[in-house]
Amino acid sequence: MENFIVSARKYRPATFETVVGQQHISGTLKNAIKNNQLAQAFLFCGPRGVGKTTCARILAKTINCTSPTAEMEACGQCENCVSFQTGHSFNIHELDAASNNSVDDIRSLIEQVRIPPQAGKYKIYIIDEVHMLSANAFNAFLKTLEEPPSYAIFILATTEKHKILPTILSRCQIFDFNRIQVEDISSHLATIAQRENIAFESDGLHIIAQKADGGLRDALSMFDQIASYANKNITYKAVIDNLNILDYDYFFKLTAYLTAADVSNTLLLFDEILNNGFDGNNFINGLASHFRNLLVGKDAVTIKLLEVSENIKQKYLEQCRQTELSFLLTALNLANTCDLNYKNSKNQRLQVELALIKMCHIRSVVHLAQQPLSLSNTATDQDQDKKKTNLNKVEGERLKDESSPEPVSVLSESSVENVSKIVLDPSSTDEKSKEVPRVAPLPSATSISINIPKSNAASTLIPSLNDLERLASGEEDTGPKKVTGEAREAFSYERLLEVWNNYIQILKAADKINLFTILNNFAPTLLNPEVIEISVESKTQEQFVQKESVELLNYLRNELRNFGIEVTYKQMERKIENRLYGNREKYDYLVNKNPKLDELRRRFNLDVNP
Repeated sequence: MENFIVSARKYRPATFETVVGQQHISGTLKNAIKNNQLAQAFLFCGPRGVGKTTCARILAKTINCTSPTAEMEACGQCENCVSFQTGHSFNIHELDAASNNSVDDIRSLIEQVRIPPQAGKYKIYIIDEVHMLSANAFNAFLKTLEEPPSYAIFILATTEKHKILPTILSRCQIFDFNRIQVEDISSHLATIAQRENIAFESDGLHIIAQKADGGLRDALSMFDQIASYANKNITYKAVIDNLNILDYDYFFKLTAYLTAADVSNTLLLFDEILNNGFDGNNFINGLASHFRNLLVGKDAVTIKLLEVSENIKQKYLEQCRQTELSFLLTALNLANTCDLNYKNSKNQRLQVELALIKMCHIRSVVHLAQQPLSLSNTATDQDQDKKKTNLNKVEGERLKDESSPEPVSVLSESSVENVSKIVLDPSSTDEKSKEVPRVAPLPSATSISINIPKSNAASTLIPSLNDLERLASGEEDTGPKKVTGEAREAFSYERLLEVWNNYIQILKAADKINLFTILNNFAPTLLNPEVIEISVESKTQEQFVQKESVELLNYLRNELRNFGIEVTYKQMERKIENRLYGNREKYDYLVNKNPKLDELRRRFNLDVNP
């Protein structure tokens, strides 16, 4: 039986031309050989499987070739080339620093360097995994590396450049190898499949290239594995089954369910994925990557960031045209939050299911935020005209946004919270009503003015998770009615303290102990009629309070009926009374108050009990 040779060895590049994805390296080395400007030491660094050792061997063979081609490639037929290919060359030495990393190994290498080449022009020393050398071995190697004989060339290769001493780096020409692009790996695998008479689907090879993460050797190992598994017929299904990868179709189908607010099918599909043996964390990360691909597919400039095959790319482009930008941004935020909380959750499956349910109701929340707000029936005619004018401006801006190619709803946590007394119509059974529930304000709806604080401008694009849950379930806002954003009533300091104490009691009841403790340490200070100063003990406390300042500001502004209120922060030091525990501390304290006490102790030759 003929011995099988793995593809990574059988198709290892033998010339610069056959190196995959490192044209910037091979071109530089060929020009250096052509112009006779070879450095005394090279350092090849980069991730595994990208061609560092391969390029080192090609460079060593080409340097000693007696009749190179016009393109500065080794001829492969001269005596030096043949001896190198058969492994009998006396001018090329390889050292594995992972297992030969002592000072004695380097000293033995230095002794070999002193002997000039018997045939050929140069002696080349390839040291692989050079970062594994000990510190003493590096120091013993320094002098030889800096001033080697004219016939000696050192080629060092490593995956961890940061572990090499700076004195070594300064003596080498450094070449950084890139991760090989997905398209380059896929094309190379297709070439090998044709040579080996292996049937393949381009989508399957593309999945292998993505899974290899820029390493050609890993891609070739998976290629051999799947070729054996599928009996030399590499299909897309065989690849995802063998490598345990979630099919793209799952994510396309799931996105369609999410945008249609189909909770039942969404949960059933997730259950099917779990039954197939996939982990919930990998699933939510894959779903986030799917949303990211849809996001970059919306702009013609960023379509090139889609590292998928042509067939899959067309599916992405078709679905991204049917998906709103506001949905993708909010869904990405929900997926990211789920990923962060997944490992700490005791019920991990429920964590993912909650995220999926909230994603189903994103369109409903966006629709609610876009609804025009009703005016108060009790307002005067002048106020009604003014509010109608403002409402027409808002409506005009909304229609202008809808006429744009891709409208994006600006949806903040505070704006969602301020939409009150809204009832979802439960009688909607058609498909359109599932996508966008009908909304009807109650007859007693009061005048509503949404106030978005400037400090929360960064989060205006993504709604709160609690808001999604509350509004999706049709829960009414039973809190106090909001006053208009133009109210600026004066208030006294006593009224401020009363509202302040009520708020910190609310925090205590809500089990927000950290914020309760910070706000309860110091009473607020009223600097002027609309500026409240909050005292904190450190910068960390100030940053913590700032994160929660939106709810605090909303509460103060509504209770005090003044939307011009702002807060500032001041660092204070809490005075802690020194307590005296030991006898010596008590004695020193008394001596400071009456120095004659120490004179009395010395006169009677007394001691202080420890």
